[in-house]
Amino acid sequence: MSTDIHTLAGAYVLDSVTDIERAEFDRHLKTCPACNREVAELRETAARLGDLTVPPPPAALRADVLQRIGRTRQVAPGHSDVDRKPGRARWPLWGTAAAAAVLIAAGSGAAGYALQEHRAHSAESRARQANQVLAILHAPDARVTAQSVPVGGHVTVVVSEHLDRGVALIDGLPSPGDWAYQLWIINGATLTSVGLMNATATSTTRIFTGIRDAAAFGISKEPPHGSATPTQPLVASFPLS
Repeated sequence: MSTDIHTLAGAYVLDSVTDIERAEFDRHLKTCPACNREVAELRETAARLGDLTVPPPPAALRADVLQRIGRTRQVAPGHSDVDRKPGRARWPLWGTAAAAAVLIAAGSGAAGYALQEHRAHSAESRARQANQVLAILHAPDARVTAQSVPVGGHVTVVVSEHLDRGVALIDGLPSPGDWAYQLWIINGATLTSVGLMNATATSTTRIFTGIRDAAAFGISKEPPHGSATPTQPLVASFPLS
């Protein structure tokens, strides 16, 4: 095997290695504590990214719930679900939760409905983001880089040159105080912003594009509105290889 076996950890976790490489890396893991730690961290990262896959509620849910509200007798205060007569049909758990949400909205007037719209839109946005993340993770040329940040926290970046996209999972940075963290892709002396984290945020999952010419990934601490060029020194910088 000509490839440095230590560099296969990311591809191994994403199941992007050949059978021969997998067998070699399995044997290597028995004697390499560093690779064992890296594989464990990357698997945890992949699991957390997978948690983003929250399916949006069915499009017809609201109308169905509102119809049910109109013909369903409410349980009196002090009575629990066990007080209901045997054999009475119950909604699935997600339906019950959705009904409760709609009941709250119905009792809160237009503001409640607006809140429900916002929540539905947020769920759809999370589902779209999850699909984009999974596409990057499953890309045949996906490369994973994971690194601890010197000031605290951890960064994992997965990039696909074929898709010209990447995803960064950033967790546990120290509080930026009155500033905010800004993310950059680096190609030589050129640094291109790929997003500003919310003010006071110390963790985020961020999808970005334009990585084909990127040599490194960086994080800087900037004013809350962000900067056109990063404030030096960078909080973190590491190669995308």
